Amino acid sequence: MQVVGINSSPRKKSNTDLLLTTVLTGASDGGCETVHIDLYNYEIEYCKACDTCYKTGSCVLMDEFPDIYEVILESDGIILSSPNYINNVTAKMKTLLDRMADTVHCQRLLGKYSAAVSTAGGSGAQEVADYLNQSLFIMGASVVGSVGVNLSDGEEMFQKGVDQSYQLGIQLADAILTKAEYPDQQEGHAAMLERMKQLVSFRKDEWPYEYEYFTDKKWL
Repeated sequence: MQVVGINSSPRKKSNTDLLLTTVLTGASDGGCETVHIDLYNYEIEYCKACDTCYKTGSCVLMDEFPDIYEVILESDGIILSSPNYINNVTAKMKTLLDRMADTVHCQRLLGKYSAAVSTAGGSGAQEVADYLNQSLFIMGASVVGSVGVNLSDGEEMFQKGVDQSYQLGIQLADAILTKAEYPDQQEGHAAMLERMKQLVSFRKDEWPYEYEYFTDKKWL
């Protein structure tokens, strides 16, 4: 069982990365191998919306996105972390998510589990964590939980967030081990898969790679 944690805070030893590292510690104690990725150590260019990934399964941009993406696809659990930057994720995290459009179409994260953490100076940390989980959910992942900490709430609340992050890691490992199912989420995954089946079938002449992917999965 492998869990990857992806940090998108530009600050070294940031509060956000502390929460992420704590989730990974919980996952490790729960029996998972863990991988920590700092997005600011990688060169990731902006998506060009050229549809090449839909057509061929490859990207025209020559950067380090494939190195991160390979780890994501190899992992059973994915943890995303970002501080709140004007009520959203950092630009680096958004750039990563934008490059995963093919993942949405092909529902490549089905069977995987997600968690998310976020911090904010004043407010909105939980909303950002929810956005991160929702992003992975529409790619197929089942959401285990999240932690959002507003630093304005004080040191005691931050420490509570650290403790919650550790428990989130334990829960993530347990979900992977037991192949946990969440009925409401399964219903959402089924609806999303059906929607993507219709889209890819409609565009099969334009997007031959994705159509072949669905056919190989016996989804069509």
